[in-house]
Amino acid sequence: MAKYDLEPEIKIMHYKEAWRGYPSIIKAIKEKVRTFGREDVTIAVEEYPGVDNEEIERELITKLNPDRAIFADDLAADGEQMSERVKDTLTDDRVFGILSHYRLEQFFPDLSRLQQSFNQPSGLTIIYGTGASVLVPDPDLLIYCDLARWEIQRRYRAGMPNWKMNNRHQDILRKYKRGFFFEWRMADRQKMKIFDCIDFLLDTNTGDDPKMVSGADYREALREVVHRPFRVVPYFDASVWGGQWMKEHYGLDPEVPNYGWAFDGVPEENSLFLRFGEVRVEVPSINLVQQFPDELLGPEVHARFGEEFPIRFDYLDTMGGGNLSLQVHPLTEYIEDKYGMHYTQDESYYILQSTDRSSIYLGLKDDVRKEDLMNDLRKAQTGAVRFPDEKYINRFPVKKHDHYSIPAGTVHCGGRDTVVLEISATPYIFTFKLWDWGRTGLDGKPRPIHLDDGGRNIQMSRNTEWVRKNLVNPFVTLKKSKGETVERTGLHQLEFIETHRHWFQKTGFFETHNSVNMLNLVEGDTAAVESLDNNFEPFEIHYGETFIVPANIERFIIRNRKPNGKEIAVIQAFVRK
Repeated sequence: MAKYDLEPEIKIMHYKEAWRGYPSIIKAIKEKVRTFGREDVTIAVEEYPGVDNEEIERELITKLNPDRAIFADDLAADGEQMSERVKDTLTDDRVFGILSHYRLEQFFPDLSRLQQSFNQPSGLTIIYGTGASVLVPDPDLLIYCDLARWEIQRRYRAGMPNWKMNNRHQDILRKYKRGFFFEWRMADRQKMKIFDCIDFLLDTNTGDDPKMVSGADYREALREVVHRPFRVVPYFDASVWGGQWMKEHYGLDPEVPNYGWAFDGVPEENSLFLRFGEVRVEVPSINLVQQFPDELLGPEVHARFGEEFPIRFDYLDTMGGGNLSLQVHPLTEYIEDKYGMHYTQDESYYILQSTDRSSIYLGLKDDVRKEDLMNDLRKAQTGAVRFPDEKYINRFPVKKHDHYSIPAGTVHCGGRDTVVLEISATPYIFTFKLWDWGRTGLDGKPRPIHLDDGGRNIQMSRNTEWVRKNLVNPFVTLKKSKGETVERTGLHQLEFIETHRHWFQKTGFFETHNSVNMLNLVEGDTAAVESLDNNFEPFEIHYGETFIVPANIERFIIRNRKPNGKEIAVIQAFVRK
């Protein structure tokens, strides 16, 4: 079987130069400064929250030898003042907050006076840190230090505090919550505001190994990406229920006890590897969504969801592991009213691998009373008793290539000894756990349970009969020819994502349906995505890899590169009209 590519790169065709390492980066910046032909120059070095300030100061700022260096963070409000101001966003909950509408400039007291103080530079002045471009909105030179969200999470776990906070030892879930709901939203707004003005883009994802491209080349690179198929950089994480299949089949670190998650199609969290000749630059994939939404998402999807990527693919591996938590996702009106998100996590489970022990928990058994259900869930939460799932929840055996729809409000849980390709809407953080089989998290703390939220969203009508009729393998054949069969595999009509499965021996024909497409090779070894009009080079994919086809491509084919008489299968997801 062809090897799963853990580090997919996008080769950028048109660029002038790229730099790696501080010596070459400093040389390029100094050469740019000399082109101004004057001594009084102001440089703003804007940093995404989580960038290593000490490294930037030590290896970049100091060695540029400025006449004056100002750390923007020192001029921002302190962490406690911020927390008080945004407590409506952060809430008291350990996991859930409310999406913030705050902007970076709101956290710099006496901003007008500060900005005025930088209007008359004397010699080389460098303002660096989070908010540098707020303090100096029109610098001579603007450098943006970017960082992927997965790397930020790794740094949280290693002890990094949130921006302006002294919370190194705080619960990782609370650190993540502050980043997700507040810091990242605020930083993304500033990044979008200055995108067209960036002179240099600095990749700070690897300590002491920076990479840099010009802002012009960076913008052109993203423009190239939205006109070809591509993959985001996958990342993998352990879980209390995690399994062994991905570790064995994807060449992951054998020393890690398990891998429960594979995020191989979550542009909100993943990154892109952009190859500029000898230099590989990593940038958050959400940058692409925010800067070229019409080309990537399609105008109709952009109009409906804004600058967000509405589809998510990830893996849940319980081979040799345990059940996922019993859970329910919020209804649309609930998530919007309470948490400020305008769509919810409708989802589905596509069974990629199974055994004779594989199963899914889905929907309620007939004649279940909500009062009895919630009472037993609360008793189980005290630890006094085990929740009697067999009394309340349907459990269905599953096999490879089954597909189960899970619209919001449906109680569900993935079973052990299964590999699931989860296809869902993007706001994945909103999962209301109802029961977690008496386990603690990897940090030794009880995993968060949200019975009040969950109870308000459970749809009691989703009983055995309804689930069997509506959610279990709702396959419909759309096309059947000598060389190809296309099936609608879901999702339920309550969900906005449409999924088609294409079976073929040699060539499959695809339309993007006026929407961005997310796809996965769920059967077969190696295939190539090809243009019908030679607008992009053939793009190779391997078994289990998720890839994205921008909406503006409209039509494309996928060709089996090992046509040995066996059919291959591709699952295709897009936003239905």
